[in-house]
Amino acid sequence: MSEKNSETVCQFKITLKGIKPPIWRRIQVPSTYNFWDLHVAIQDAMGWLDYHLHEFRIKDSATGLEQKIGMVNDEIDYDDDVVPEEGQVIADWFSMGNQIARYLYDFGDGWEHEIKLEKILPREKRIEYPICIDGERACPPEDCGGIWGYDDLLKIIRNHKHEEYKETMTWLGGSLTPSNLMPQRLALMIPMSVGI
Repeated sequence: MSEKNSETVCQFKITLKGIKPPIWRRIQVPSTYNFWDLHVAIQDAMGWLDYHLHEFRIKDSATGLEQKIGMVNDEIDYDDDVVPEEGQVIADWFSMGNQIARYLYDFGDGWEHEIKLEKILPREKRIEYPICIDGERACPPEDCGGIWGYDDLLKIIRNHKHEEYKETMTWLGGSLTPSNLMPQRLALMIPMSVGI
């Protein structure tokens, strides 16, 4: 990794696939981040709560083949071809010639995100990274059953007479407004915590 990377940030657009209208976020993260750091930034920006496993899939520029990058844990049975995310710097994988990756979250619900590198920018000293600078629509709640479960959930909460309405609203904590960003989970234009 070059010294130059410490002075740059990557701007990514993260789009949750399979839902229309789209749910997306635009984030800026230091180019020196590893994939674990990027995972945490995506979790914070999207509004996920990091309850589940995740994995990145990105083309290896050297081989042209897709590489899996993710958590490696002796207690969890992973494929042998998953590269540990903590040791992989995003600037070594993403470039303007290799802009697209997939981010899979919650293997049961199967949330797939497209990560697109939009720009590599100079790091601004007055900004504390990572930041989320734009986005649309609230993220689906955890454990709602993936795209199809989320679609069912939306049908239920739009019909106050639905037999599962009251139970669903209780499970959601009283409200869900899919068309809005959830301010308690996403603060646009202010730093996000990177976490542990």
